[in-house]
Amino acid sequence: MSAETPVQSAGYFTHARLRFRAWRGARPFWAGLFTLLGGVPIAYFPYATLKLGTMSVAMATTAGAGSLIIGVLLVTLGLTMWFQQATRIFAGVAAIVLALVSLVVSNIGGFIVGFLLAMLGGALSVSWMPSDASAGGTKAKRSRKHAGDAKEAFVAPAAVDADGTTDAGAPESDQHLTAESSTADNGNGGYRAD
Repeated sequence: MSAETPVQSAGYFTHARLRFRAWRGARPFWAGLFTLLGGVPIAYFPYATLKLGTMSVAMATTAGAGSLIIGVLLVTLGLTMWFQQATRIFAGVAAIVLALVSLVVSNIGGFIVGFLLAMLGGALSVSWMPSDASAGGTKAKRSRKHAGDAKEAFVAPAAVDADGTTDAGAPESDQHLTAESSTADNGNGGYRAD
């Protein structure tokens, strides 16, 4: 292989995978997925018929319509988390409330499976934050920390008289910043409390 060999472009699969990763990172993907998956057993179990040999077991209850509504709403909330990130907190709280209601209405929340998935999805949605906002907050914290480090590193020299005192009248050893005073400065947002 020489320096003149053209670089091959990434394949379609690699390009699609990278686009999906970027799409997934810009939204509460796992919250939406868990909420969506939580709605499936809640809506399915009341209408399922289990056959054991010649015997059939029907789980149909009088609350079947309520289970269907809760399941469809959870699936809708999961899709809303994916495609409308601005409503993620509302969707998360609504998913948590619907998961709690499903305990009573829908065969113990889809036999606990749907309940747990919907609760996890709702909690993840409420706690998710866009990466730009969290990165900006981290950058601001880092810049404040570096400003504090720079403040510790720099100590202005004071003019020393013949008797060992500085211009301020205190001995030269008292003019140096200590770790405690710089920590106090950082804890007060850079302001000294005298």
